[in-house]
Amino acid sequence: MLIDHATLDRQLSERRYFADEGLLTAVRLAVALGRPLLLEGEPGVGKTEISHVLAEVLGRELIRLQCYEGIDVSQALYEWDYPKQLLSLRAAEVAGAVVADLYDDAFILERPLLKALRSPTGAVLLIDEIDRADSEFEAFLLEFLDGFQITIPEMGTVTATVPPVVVLTSNRTRELHDALKRRCLYHWIPFPQPERERAIVEAQAPGLSARSAEQLVRSVNVIRSLGPVKRPGIAESIAWAQGSVALSEDGTAWGEALRASLGLLVKNEEDVELVGAHDHEVFTDADD
Repeated sequence: MLIDHATLDRQLSERRYFADEGLLTAVRLAVALGRPLLLEGEPGVGKTEISHVLAEVLGRELIRLQCYEGIDVSQALYEWDYPKQLLSLRAAEVAGAVVADLYDDAFILERPLLKALRSPTGAVLLIDEIDRADSEFEAFLLEFLDGFQITIPEMGTVTATVPPVVVLTSNRTRELHDALKRRCLYHWIPFPQPERERAIVEAQAPGLSARSAEQLVRSVNVIRSLGPVKRPGIAESIAWAQGSVALSEDGTAWGEALRASLGLLVKNEEDVELVGAHDHEVFTDADD
């Protein structure tokens, strides 16, 4: 059953997450159809944050699997507690007792995927930055995403008690396999329109006036249009707003506060020089 569109929009907004129509529809369909939601977009546009907010809205536990190069099954699914198994074995030998089942639940260490499958009330599972993982790990996920189940050799097949809501994020550092994409509902999150970005920074930066928010968002969009090495995302806009407000409240003029806290928005030397070369274009409104 589809979540009511207006209700979801309101619940997300109450938690200071302002989704556009496309993302709202993608979330509603993913939840209703039980399909993993694959989100791609520039870094800092809210791909990860939607999982946190959605977990609150649905009243579910958030379980996060952070992907990285070299991640393997044991780090994502489960590990056996070998020291505990060894102690149990030695204790049984000393007592002359029958050795317990060393592959019992008491000896398993749940990692995010298994924890999500065994959650009694269901979870929101965030598989973050899947593009950083190796292709082999991506292939391993296919069984998991097919039926929310996984095979553990010592225990058999584990199937979800309550199927998790799965959100995968990717920054497109590499192309994902078609087999993974086929199992997901895909949505690209673009940079927001200026009106939505203003609403976001105003909500996240207390003390920021409507005019200052408008000036800041205009500056951010000018910087993005200059073709920097890394275009700043929403997360950087929020941080820049918060830093500039702090300096402004301490007595710094707004335009100078923006310049002084530019390191919260721009993250490498080439882009700092680029902004400096277009100072008047970037900060013209802020100096008024």
